[in-house]
Amino acid sequence: MSAVSPVLDRLDKNLDQSLERLFGLLRIKSISTDPAYAADCRKAAEWLVAELELIGFDASVRDTPGHPMVVAHHDGPAGSPHVLFYGHYDVQPVDPIELWESDPFAPAVKEVGPDHKVIVGRGSADDKGQLMTFVEACRAWKQVHGNLPCRITILFEGEEESGSPSLKPFLEANAGELKADFALVCDTGMLDRDTPSICVGLRGLVGDEITVKAADRDLHSGLYGGAAANPIRILARVLADIHDKDGHITIPGFYDGVEETPSQILKSWETLGETAETFLGPVGLSIPSGEKGRSVLELTWARPT
Repeated sequence: MSAVSPVLDRLDKNLDQSLERLFGLLRIKSISTDPAYAADCRKAAEWLVAELELIGFDASVRDTPGHPMVVAHHDGPAGSPHVLFYGHYDVQPVDPIELWESDPFAPAVKEVGPDHKVIVGRGSADDKGQLMTFVEACRAWKQVHGNLPCRITILFEGEEESGSPSLKPFLEANAGELKADFALVCDTGMLDRDTPSICVGLRGLVGDEITVKAADRDLHSGLYGGAAANPIRILARVLADIHDKDGHITIPGFYDGVEETPSQILKSWETLGETAETFLGPVGLSIPSGEKGRSVLELTWARPT
């Protein structure tokens, strides 16, 4: 029997208690984008520290200019690898509240189909539910084996839903403490309920600003409309020309350094059975808008936009 099997059995045995702990975290209104919930964000951080200390972690709340970080450490066997677990305890706002069928901060298990239950509550899928899988896995492993199999550092932030403004400065200021052999990020998804997934990459974003000027002063549309160049029309044309008819980005140099996905990886993705219809259908779409000739998985997993 592997070392993992009895831990999985313990997780099954602990499921009811694990859900109750998760519900305790889900009840905290840790909305990072609204200053009115700053105290709730700190409450969530303190709640996590208390849970991690119960498992045996050396855990603490670390202040930042925004919402606090949670940092926790646990020793492992000599010579074992050092893994960093990352997640976030903050959640998105709940507006428009009238579209909710229940209180977003009163979590509950809901049956949505035959043998298909979901946890309804803000943060259950992003990212408190995933975050607690780290915590419960560590708890169950220690209950079975008495110690963790490797050295573990946990970093939970409270500003992911507001752009993580404190994360980079915090990482730079605490690089030595947080340095690990590898990191596991729990803020990811699964292909479906029956297909285990290991996410090896995430989409990022780059922001920029465009200013379009025409006349040297503010113009009255009643006098100049129709004759003077309108910056809105110019900007609309610029935005429309960013993509060509085949979905390629037309910005010079945009694809510099972008590698083609190896054929063996593309073939492995094909075995997952995801099509434009199965991927886009649930959101009311059917035709992908990206580069023609590429699958929806390649467009979302491997191509920049």
